[in-house]
Amino acid sequence: MILIIDDDAIVRSSLSLLLKRAGYETEAVAPPEAALEFIRQVSPDLMLMDMNFSLTTKGEEGLELLQKVQVFCPRVPVILITAWGSISLAVRGMKAGAFDFITKPWDNRQLLKSVETALELKTRRMVPNLLQTCRELDDHYDFSSIIGQSEVLVDVLSTVARIADTNASVLITGESGTGKELIAEAIHKNSSRRKQRFVKVNLGGVSQSLFESEMFGHRKGAFTDAHADRTGRFELADKGTIFLDEIGELDTTCQVKLLRVLQDQTFEVLGDSNPRKVDVRVVSATNADLPTMVREKTFREDLFYRINLIRIHLPALRERKEDIPLLAQFFADRQSVQNRLSSISFTPGAFELLQTLPFPGNIRELKNLVERTILVSGKNRIQADDLRSQTTLPETSSATHNIVHGMTLDDLEAQTIRNAIEQHNGNLSKAARTLGISRTALYRRIEKYGL
Repeated sequence: MILIIDDDAIVRSSLSLLLKRAGYETEAVAPPEAALEFIRQVSPDLMLMDMNFSLTTKGEEGLELLQKVQVFCPRVPVILITAWGSISLAVRGMKAGAFDFITKPWDNRQLLKSVETALELKTRRMVPNLLQTCRELDDHYDFSSIIGQSEVLVDVLSTVARIADTNASVLITGESGTGKELIAEAIHKNSSRRKQRFVKVNLGGVSQSLFESEMFGHRKGAFTDAHADRTGRFELADKGTIFLDEIGELDTTCQVKLLRVLQDQTFEVLGDSNPRKVDVRVVSATNADLPTMVREKTFREDLFYRINLIRIHLPALRERKEDIPLLAQFFADRQSVQNRLSSISFTPGAFELLQTLPFPGNIRELKNLVERTILVSGKNRIQADDLRSQTTLPETSSATHNIVHGMTLDDLEAQTIRNAIEQHNGNLSKAARTLGISRTALYRRIEKYGL
């Protein structure tokens, strides 16, 4: 049963009719006192709650009611209802524990999707997670592109399994090279949208001037270089999933435009004044510290809460060292197939060396190291010395051991980057490729460590 709390009789009637037509049982109450009296007797499955209950209130009454209903029904999701101009109020509600917010006038389809997502996630959280190994997960879900069996990886995949078949927005965080795109693809492949498109957008590579054209499309003649119609990424992803990579790189002007379409999934093509609606699942990813950016006013707080309904953090490779041999063998097998080579294996000493390396570029750096070593050595059985000759670390394992124990992780990363830059005589493109990270990520690390 869904409880509607709003002092506007028209809103109560509209929401009740919409939800009943969608097959939900509803109850509607007006003042906060009536809502509290109701939940003392009955625990609903979901609450839709207005944030304003009088002409003079600025939302404090709504926030106070939210806190009170959470005392009585701590596990019941609450979706807030507010005007577009009061989104800051909704953000305060999200901080206080609300599940989601919708703005007036709402879009019926979007509201029903939010309701469905809230109820699905509530149900899934109440079911014990019985799948505790990668083999069990693989038997029930398509995780064929994910390599590893460490406990931290199983935790990530268990979360993916629980939320994949919902419409909840997902934010994937983690260092560069940890496989955020693969997790996003796994979410799509295990959802009901799997037969539709998975559209990838690298927001770090989209300039402010081209943002609207890239994301929403344009009509021929909309601007000087618009020689033909262009379909935007959101329209391409209709009924499917859009993956917004490096969302932390988006400037504040573009953040406002993105927030609008994420809010009601409506946009306008440049040169066309007719609004278009899409049905898109949004998965975002970043290696930036978005909470810090929110505090520093470089990332919009309302956008952060819109994309951050579910957060999945990917561990760095150094946090899942037991997966390194599996990953190395996977990359070696793929390299042998692609280049028509004989079967390739590693000595135990080679695997041990790989597990001692810091890998600031994570899986991407490991992949590059393995492939480079195979091609340069020309051997079918890779030894520790073969790998060591392709790294920028000291040549003896004892020296490596001493450095690891005498330095912090930041020190190790800074030293590895410094060595890579020196190895390539200051050529940052080559250094980035050696480290297995992008030039942008390398620039950020150079600035971070003052190199």
